[in-house]
Amino acid sequence: MFSRLPTITRALLIANVVLFFLQQPFLLGNDTFAPFMLWPLSEHGFDAFSPGQNFQPWQLLTYGFLHGSFGHLFFNMLALFMFGAPLEQTWGEKRFLTYYLVTVAGAGVCQLLVAALMGEGAPVLGASGGVFGLLLAFGMLFPNQRVMLLFPPIPMKARTFVIVFGAMELMLGFTGWQPGVAHFAHLGGMLFGWLLIRYWRGQPPFKPRGGGGSGRPNHLRRVK
Repeated sequence: MFSRLPTITRALLIANVVLFFLQQPFLLGNDTFAPFMLWPLSEHGFDAFSPGQNFQPWQLLTYGFLHGSFGHLFFNMLALFMFGAPLEQTWGEKRFLTYYLVTVAGAGVCQLLVAALMGEGAPVLGASGGVFGLLLAFGMLFPNQRVMLLFPPIPMKARTFVIVFGAMELMLGFTGWQPGVAHFAHLGGMLFGWLLIRYWRGQPPFKPRGGGGSGRPNHLRRVK
């Protein structure tokens, strides 16, 4: 089954798992990867000549390939497997990879802004921003596809699934009921994913492309 996964989805799964093992104390350890975690701007600022526990531009992508625990990795990779494969099969490799990396970086930008406003100083890591971007895309392209919650095991339409998770992240982000989780990064991944799909479709807030959108690829339309 793993060998039949689309190329980019399989490569992302492998990269995340390999890097997680390299993060373990018996191999390279977390300290080795500190320059690749997403450090807030308010902690040590930006120093291009001394990468370490401070923000660097590459961290907007690299943080999305690191994880803090096995559970963190497992649930992100499960979601990547579930939602990434059908999206890559629909979009193709190039568009899928572009979308995933944009949502990871967009989630990082939102997290930096929120951390600066709230004065947070802890680094962020994990593929969750990209995963929530994939969830949003799946709900937009396959709104009536049935998906199953794990806890509790309740089936629902993908569109409903996206709305429920988006609302939960918004509530948890503003209430602080689940500290230590970058809820606004998750929302940022969804926001940038939504904007990118709207851009590709030539829908507001973007201008139509290709003479009013007549040349839009069918795979960007909603699938019932």
